[in-house]
Amino acid sequence: MLFEYDKNIPDPEKGDFLISEPSMGDPNFERTVILICENSEEGTFGLVMNQLTQLNLNDVLNEEMIFESSLFLGGPVEQNTLHFVYHKGVDIPGSMSLNKELSWSGDFEEVKWMMKSGMLSVNDIKFFLGYSGWSSGQLRDELDRQSWFVRKNARKEEVFDMNHDALWKAILNNMGGKYKLFSNYPPDPRLN
Repeated sequence: MLFEYDKNIPDPEKGDFLISEPSMGDPNFERTVILICENSEEGTFGLVMNQLTQLNLNDVLNEEMIFESSLFLGGPVEQNTLHFVYHKGVDIPGSMSLNKELSWSGDFEEVKWMMKSGMLSVNDIKFFLGYSGWSSGQLRDELDRQSWFVRKNARKEEVFDMNHDALWKAILNNMGGKYKLFSNYPPDPRLN
């Protein structure tokens, strides 16, 4: 082995990134970056940042919105639910702070009003169908098996400005050291 995995990967906290290891066998999470929205004794909830769908917001709402926002696949759980993340320049009632720059959830009626009135732009908010979830202790087991890396404190520009196709590689690359090596690891090393 060219390098060792971390032996004591910390539990992610809300606002952290969970990054899949390079050769994860689960197609739901292959080369994904997940923004952790909640992590407690009851379980973990997060949203995949880099799986774009072919849908936009108007495709899933009962009302027509003049808001051309693409939808991302937040994960394999309850893909009939809509979730959103936005940056702190926006104030939405009922929101939950993830860190200094990012918030999650809130009053969706207020979000729709803000979109219609132009107070909220597509650069301020990101929408997701479904979510990624782990029951109590499940994510810890996966971390101990080296299935994930944790990168503390997701930043606004990573969530909103980076190309979703390049996000996994870019974050690992920016982490440096062995993570930079992981970022160049082929999806199937047998084909290398």
